[in-house]
Amino acid sequence: MKYTALKGVHDIFPPDVYVWQKVETTAKEVFSVYGFHEIRVPIMESTDIFIRSIGETSDIVEKEMYTFPDKANRSITLRPEGTAPVVRSFIENHLYNQPSPQKFFYSGPMFRYERPQKGRFRQFYQIGVEAFGVSEARLDAEIISMLKLFLERLGLTELNFEVNSIGCEKCRPDYKKALIDFFPDKVGGLCPDCNRRYTQNPLRILDCKVAACIELRKGAPQVINYLCIDCKEHFEEFQSLLRLLNVTYIINPNMVRGLDYYTRTTFEVTSEHLGSQKAVAAGGRYDRLVEEFGGPPTPAIGFAIGMERLVEILKTHNSTFRTPAPGAFLATIGNDAGRESLKIAEKLRSKGITVELGYEGASLKSQMRKADKLGANYVFIIGEDELKSGKIKWKNLKDGSQGEVGIKEIEGFMV
Repeated sequence: MKYTALKGVHDIFPPDVYVWQKVETTAKEVFSVYGFHEIRVPIMESTDIFIRSIGETSDIVEKEMYTFPDKANRSITLRPEGTAPVVRSFIENHLYNQPSPQKFFYSGPMFRYERPQKGRFRQFYQIGVEAFGVSEARLDAEIISMLKLFLERLGLTELNFEVNSIGCEKCRPDYKKALIDFFPDKVGGLCPDCNRRYTQNPLRILDCKVAACIELRKGAPQVINYLCIDCKEHFEEFQSLLRLLNVTYIINPNMVRGLDYYTRTTFEVTSEHLGSQKAVAAGGRYDRLVEEFGGPPTPAIGFAIGMERLVEILKTHNSTFRTPAPGAFLATIGNDAGRESLKIAEKLRSKGITVELGYEGASLKSQMRKADKLGANYVFIIGEDELKSGKIKWKNLKDGSQGEVGIKEIEGFMV
């Protein structure tokens, strides 16, 4: 029987894995200087956590969650996003008792049952950040500036920063009423999901990807025209600070984001290199979610980065990513030489030098071909004569130079 990966999942192996490692390392470096600390949460949570935070009428909850009963008949869900588990941890571990803001970043797999396409999988990976305890627009601007720096460190500049404000619990009802008033004569043309959303949560119609719904919502009221005074001032201050930090942005008044917990600031970073699914990173404020989870009133903001999409862009922009070449390849002739090469290799590895060995009695010619294919910097040839003389032949595969070096001097030669 031939086994293959499940539909919508994928393996990550060299050289691609080194692109992933570059992204993860850069994220840790940049986020750390902004005071964010790593947090690791389980990939499984109680299903109620996601229903409560994401919203019952969202596509994620309605169609995409991997949910199953465990042996105790509890409803368990593989996490479809990272914010709700971090909020749960924040409350459960009383992290709100620490000085504000409390700032965290995380990385790992998420799970959604959706149609696989370029940059989108059923098991996919995200890097995310969450900051708790500060309501100022200054934090919103700071986080977007951090995201911009992270992407620039990866060599990406051709990206679009789109921002919006979707109001708060004070002004959102007026906007929902305006949407309900706009759609009555269009309901018959909406998809079945949006027909239901019309009465339950009309904002969801604005997030629908069905072509007919996209067409019918043209001319719909824009949320920024319904902001209360506080939300309007917050959004204006946010934009002022983005300009102060030299973050070029556009206002996208139709961006409402697909999760119920967002309030006020929402944003996306998009790229034209990913087809119809353009978002590389997205996030926003969720000032009421901690309280709704049973914690104290705590403003919060965060974002998540889609790793697969980001890696796809990096590979397009930079074709030099490849499996790291070994510093040395030890080609051996005979069993005694093989044993000696093992000792030499361990000494070099202890100095941080990557070493590959020739195995299984392969001919010297085939070992040299392997060293060349691996891109090794040096080849060291060890046979009976070398063992007797105490000197090893070497060749630099980059410039073609060659010579001899004493067995006991090889560490100094390489270092």
